[in-house]
Amino acid sequence: MADTSRGEGAALDVRGVRVLPGYLDTPAQDRLVARLREVARAAPFFRPETPRGKPMSVRMTAAGRYGWVSDRRGYRYEPRHPSGVEWPPIPDAVLALWRDVTGLGRAPDCCLVNWYEEGARMGLHQDRDEADFSWPVVSVSLGDEALFRVGGTERGGRTASVWLRSGDVAVLEGESRLAYHGIDRIRHGSSTLLPQGGRINLTLRVVD
Repeated sequence: MADTSRGEGAALDVRGVRVLPGYLDTPAQDRLVARLREVARAAPFFRPETPRGKPMSVRMTAAGRYGWVSDRRGYRYEPRHPSGVEWPPIPDAVLALWRDVTGLGRAPDCCLVNWYEEGARMGLHQDRDEADFSWPVVSVSLGDEALFRVGGTERGGRTASVWLRSGDVAVLEGESRLAYHGIDRIRHGSSTLLPQGGRINLTLRVVD
């Protein structure tokens, strides 16, 4: 595993993933967290299970036309929260960020919101439940720092890692769109954005 150093403000290339350090300043992060609290009130966080019935270490909710869910029936997109309510709309600030970093007029169908508490992680995986892999995936980090690891499009082989900080944005596009990636760990208490600590990650995807 190779470590990738980061420079403040300069875009990084982590095995083809475009990382934009400090893309959101502190006031913008605060405003975005306030909008995400509204999302969580409408569609509360839940802890998904893997198809084998093992609880995941992250909690999730979503906004948009679809939310991504996982349970014994498998991994998939659903138009409703597990409680049966519709997902709330994607906040305007999130849609604006998507347009700014991708240059696309097509809006994402799903804004997945992952909540990482102390000790939570996300194993290496591909984002491949979507219909068309030519659309990018945009990831936004808020709160505690997270060690982001990226590999190739096949399991195994060399990986590279970078610490993502609050306000950083990562874009998986082109050859990196199907790269294996994950979060090895978070540095709990490294950010003061969230009073209780922890990390929020937004993942924006075109589904259809």
